[in-house]
Amino acid sequence: MGNTGEVTGWIRRRFRVAGPPAGENGRPSTGWPASLVSVRYVLRSSCRGRPPWEGGGCRPTDGSWEGAVRLADFLDYWAREQPDAEFAVQGGRRISYREAVTVTHRLANFLIAAGLGPGDRAAVVATNSIEYLLLYFAAAKTGVALVPVNYRLTPDEWAYILGDSGSRVLFAGTRHVDALHGIRDRLETVERLVVLDGPGRPGWEDSAVLTEGPDTPPECPVDEDGDVYQMYTSGTTGRPKGVLLTNRAVTANIVQVALALDNRPGERCLAALPLYHAGIVPTVFAPLSRGGSLWILESFDPRQAVRVLSEKGIGYTTLVPSMIQMCLVEVPDVSARRYPALRLVHYGASPIAEKTLQTAMETFGCDFAQSYGLTEATQGVTFLSPADHRRALAGERHLLLAAGRPAIATEVRVVDEDDAPVPAGTTGEVVVRGPQLMRGYWRLPEESAATLRGGWLHTGDIGTLDEEGYLFVSDRLKDVIVSGGENVYPRTVENVLFRHPAVADAAVIGVPDERWGETVKAVVVAKADAAPTEEEIIGFCRERLAGFQRPRSVDFAEALPRNPSGKVLKWLLRERYWPEGKRRVGGA
Repeated sequence: MGNTGEVTGWIRRRFRVAGPPAGENGRPSTGWPASLVSVRYVLRSSCRGRPPWEGGGCRPTDGSWEGAVRLADFLDYWAREQPDAEFAVQGGRRISYREAVTVTHRLANFLIAAGLGPGDRAAVVATNSIEYLLLYFAAAKTGVALVPVNYRLTPDEWAYILGDSGSRVLFAGTRHVDALHGIRDRLETVERLVVLDGPGRPGWEDSAVLTEGPDTPPECPVDEDGDVYQMYTSGTTGRPKGVLLTNRAVTANIVQVALALDNRPGERCLAALPLYHAGIVPTVFAPLSRGGSLWILESFDPRQAVRVLSEKGIGYTTLVPSMIQMCLVEVPDVSARRYPALRLVHYGASPIAEKTLQTAMETFGCDFAQSYGLTEATQGVTFLSPADHRRALAGERHLLLAAGRPAIATEVRVVDEDDAPVPAGTTGEVVVRGPQLMRGYWRLPEESAATLRGGWLHTGDIGTLDEEGYLFVSDRLKDVIVSGGENVYPRTVENVLFRHPAVADAAVIGVPDERWGETVKAVVVAKADAAPTEEEIIGFCRERLAGFQRPRSVDFAEALPRNPSGKVLKWLLRERYWPEGKRRVGGA
């Protein structure tokens, strides 16, 4: 697979894409790329005007992507090609690709011995670890869908997700076992509880059971259209929804992301994002699909991250803007250090301040790239390339407000309320079509049909496309706040505020923050005979919400602006905090 035609043909077959005729000069007849046209052109454009197999970087000529139909195929390929190469490092522990496959097989055989198979669910609540990562590959080898649960949620939220998913096996990190044990009687579908990283305790099995099984490849046929993991997200109601992501969608997006970010064989990558996050694709899966290795942080610490980036030969990493900000502000010697191996910092998942981005580019002395994505699209949808960032620094400042241009084999449109495409520069809803889209929401057929109507993912984001095909995302129809890469659902916070005896009305919005991208602000209307303070409201929420969900500030108003149907006009509340409507959205 060493020439343009062969690679183009493979991508068409793999992604089931048939491009209609191109327009003038081989460019898409409807813009860059306004429809799935000329895969060769899209492929060339995704790698700074060059095919990825020219000039180094992401070359699909070694077979690493050929025939990949499930997530685990990438791991298996590189374990055959470079069995003794470094797969991952965490703390003082290092494992090779050969060892990673061995552990994966034991984990997979444990799932099978537990009676799980295609269509079943197994959940995990834990901080980052090598075993956590390998659970993804083990599940992919058995047809079991992994349910990675945000460990920062409250036990009540854990109980809902575990019950809704019907998870039969629950893996937990040692630090979360006590809290999970407290809701054990509510976990009706869970049959086995396993400590992922330590000794057992009453009702919980020791992590040793995960390494006692055979290390032979599991004999279990896996459907590439079967679910490989089920991440939970939510809309304006705040009710978590399980997003069904198939092997086909995930492997497609891994290739799309690896092409866009030019991931390279043998490159060591810092894995700092939590493994329950959709950002696992650029953080972990894309680098591994190219035979790279990972330096895994259990949880993010800016001093540790800066030290590793500087001293451990890291070539690539994915960070959310709040992490970048913490590295710049909280690490005294960040500017004095050198980062000789660092090639690219990829960021996304929330808005970023222009000043923060400029400082980061100067400090780390490497290329930067941004992606816009959603869990419902596995992860990556559009990318703002290193070349785009350089154009911005050279004077085209508006590009720093862009979410980028579509990934290979991805079509992005902006549509009106009738789902009709609007002209360039016109505001509307962002919709997406491509091989990376979810199968639907778990057990929510009506919401699935509405979100995927017409074969397009309706993102709920408001934006525009310019004449060059750059997407600019300015707001969310769904009002979701992204703070430090975490989704905060206003309705969840508002429901708590309404329980306060002094609150008559309330609305929650996101406001810009240099460190977190956005923070939660509550706008409260007090009851006539009450005078609550900001400290009182925040303290009330502190006892009832996870840390990232709590309001950081409170404004008081005589009334909330509403339209004739009674809906709060949150754009009016946000207007004073987001000048010129420039609310930039990373999405995840």
